[in-house]
Amino acid sequence: MERDIQIKEIAKLFLKLGFIGFGGPAVHIAMMQQEVVVKRKWMSEQHFLDLLGATNLIPGPNSTEMAIHIGYDKGGWKGLIFAGLCFILPAVFITGIFAWLYQQYGQLPEVQPFIYGIKPAIIAIIIGAVFPLAKKSVKSTFLAVVGILVLVLSLFGISEIYLMFGAGLLAMALYYLQDTKNTLQSFIPLAFLQIAQSPLLSETNTKLFWIFLKIGAILYGSGYVLFAFLDTELVATGLLTRQQLMDAIAVGQFTPGPVFSSVTFIGYQINGLSGAVISTIAIFLPSFILVALLNPLMKKMRQSKGLSIFLDAVNVASVAIIAAICLTMGKETITDWRTILIAMISAIVVFKFKKINSAFVVIGGALLGYLFNLI
Repeated sequence: MERDIQIKEIAKLFLKLGFIGFGGPAVHIAMMQQEVVVKRKWMSEQHFLDLLGATNLIPGPNSTEMAIHIGYDKGGWKGLIFAGLCFILPAVFITGIFAWLYQQYGQLPEVQPFIYGIKPAIIAIIIGAVFPLAKKSVKSTFLAVVGILVLVLSLFGISEIYLMFGAGLLAMALYYLQDTKNTLQSFIPLAFLQIAQSPLLSETNTKLFWIFLKIGAILYGSGYVLFAFLDTELVATGLLTRQQLMDAIAVGQFTPGPVFSSVTFIGYQINGLSGAVISTIAIFLPSFILVALLNPLMKKMRQSKGLSIFLDAVNVASVAIIAAICLTMGKETITDWRTILIAMISAIVVFKFKKINSAFVVIGGALLGYLFNLI
């Protein structure tokens, strides 16, 4: 009975985040930190950091994998499935509606005034989450130096995966150089997924399934990296026009939830509803499997001194990369007195009223953006 209540709580939380999670992975993770650590106290700041570091070490959409990790921690296998689906499905549903409208009318609705206000508001949400995470993750002078170095290199465009593994391996190498008696106590096994083709799938859907399964299983980095993959796999092969890809990118930016839901839009344009369903399943499936394999190993990693140091460095790197994303977004977004004012009001709300729901910050930013555009 208690577990059922937990599952309902998990489903309710991630459905809400799925509907209000505008702005990409950094914002989603900030919202999860506020909801899971600060408000509900489902886990400690340290464990949240460990899970965040783990999501950056495996391919796939970080915020979706974070939702799946939290669900697994709180509700076991049922929690894993419900958290992942409830976080993904609102974005998929909304994107599906836009995909249908686009096919019917050949253009997307005008939502720019609302996005204008949402963007500076979510900067404040990210800062509100990064601040306590940074305080918790910087446990030594060495980790502080690692964090600053990763932040600078990230701003120069160095790949996230190089920074993550580089920070972790550097920390572990220094640890073992200091004490040569230590040995590795555990390792993370690599999993290879093979799914048989179904005769029920059409040739186009089969092709879409394998394309998106491959991307979901190997893609590191942000949604922008996803779009580079899509250009190579779909536009270059003639399955999708470049205009359709650009419109899919736009949908991914102004809909809530994971950016990977753009794939729903793309699948619909290529092969209707069945193409949308197949593409969506394929892109997200590896995340569920990888998190299910990795989550049980987290405690063992903490028990190993060497791997614990590796994880600490990865955690600092994760926070630094989120900070770098926030700085980049701020530079692109906060460009005039209106966006400065929205960002300042949002920051005051985030830091002064810490228990306020982040949904109100997002909605408030959207309304202010709309009103300011009328001036």
